[in-house]
Amino acid sequence: MSKSTNGCQSCLHYVFDYETTKTLVVPSLRVGLVFRLAQLVVLLYVVGYVCVVQKAYQETDSVISTVTTKVKGFVFTNTSNMEPRFWDVVDSVIPPQGDHSFFVLTNLVETPDQTQSRCPEFPTPSTICVDDCDCIVGHNDPRGNGVQTGLCENYSTTVKTCEVHSWCPLEIDTKLPERALLAAAENFTVLIKNSITYRKFNFHRRNIRPHVNSSYLKSCEFNRKTNPDCPIFRLKHIVSEAGEDFQEMAVKGGILGILIDWSCDLDWWPGKCYPRYTFSRLDSKDPVNNVSPGYNFRFAKYYKTADGQETRTLIKAYGIRFEVIVFGTAGKFAIVPTIVNLGATLAFLSLVPAITDWFMLMFMRRRELYSRHKTSHLTEEQNAESTSMSTTYGTQ
Repeated sequence: MSKSTNGCQSCLHYVFDYETTKTLVVPSLRVGLVFRLAQLVVLLYVVGYVCVVQKAYQETDSVISTVTTKVKGFVFTNTSNMEPRFWDVVDSVIPPQGDHSFFVLTNLVETPDQTQSRCPEFPTPSTICVDDCDCIVGHNDPRGNGVQTGLCENYSTTVKTCEVHSWCPLEIDTKLPERALLAAAENFTVLIKNSITYRKFNFHRRNIRPHVNSSYLKSCEFNRKTNPDCPIFRLKHIVSEAGEDFQEMAVKGGILGILIDWSCDLDWWPGKCYPRYTFSRLDSKDPVNNVSPGYNFRFAKYYKTADGQETRTLIKAYGIRFEVIVFGTAGKFAIVPTIVNLGATLAFLSLVPAITDWFMLMFMRRRELYSRHKTSHLTEEQNAESTSMSTTYGTQ
């Protein structure tokens, strides 16, 4: 028989020879321990992590939410640079009717009685002048306060600056006081009304639970231990649970998150699905690498004088912006993910014998003996003999 014929037969044997599973009982405590330990690891992973922790047998859906907020409270101020004044929520909460966010005024710098007129610009390298030639008519700097008129005017007894057409007098942007002017805003309360839906499961819920009525709302206040069902929160307690001090935060302002978690397991009684509240500061308060810390913006209140001239009071407002963030996932038993994960479990278990065989053939002292008994090749003569015996038995 030629070499080419032998090579062709070897190739055919390699392609078409059938390999069947052979059971080999190995009386070894070490091999048996590896086998059972691998099975235990697979079962712990499937039962403990996949089923208990991940709940992979469930179908899931993301929450759809709507939020409304209503703040109540008032503050009275009486300082040397401002007349005695009463502030209610219309003055100090923006907007008065909130949704996912609202701003509470805690500190301010006020510039009263501004009118549309002309006045010297603040001294900066680009606005300081010697005479009118240094000022350009119509020039405006986005960082400045108005449009230059072309005149150089006395800003003080020692400095001249270019005159601008603007709201005059220009904004008073003095250093903030160490204590917030509206520090008593810490006693404001906010009512949060939150409705959620899991459309896939046709599940609806509110954070105001069925047993809560109007008389209860008039007197309750959220407390995680004693009154967790009340949807009314005191601002001081919100900031405190976020790990901050309200009085310190109120000076320059900041952003604080009210987090509402609606993660629910709907395989249990739906009444167990209720919100969990947490609070966290969202802006950076790093004292070293924090340019322009806090939170502030400007707004104005406009008036008309007796002679019809328009005036305004400019307010640079500092305060705390509260962001209501709703999130969550609901899960419920479904047959499809259950079958998929059951199939994955069986696939993992089928790998255990392969892992045990690899350990036995690589690390056991008698691995050569195990290898000889594990793999057997049936010769052509033995195959022909077994075929002949089968034919003989069949004839009989």
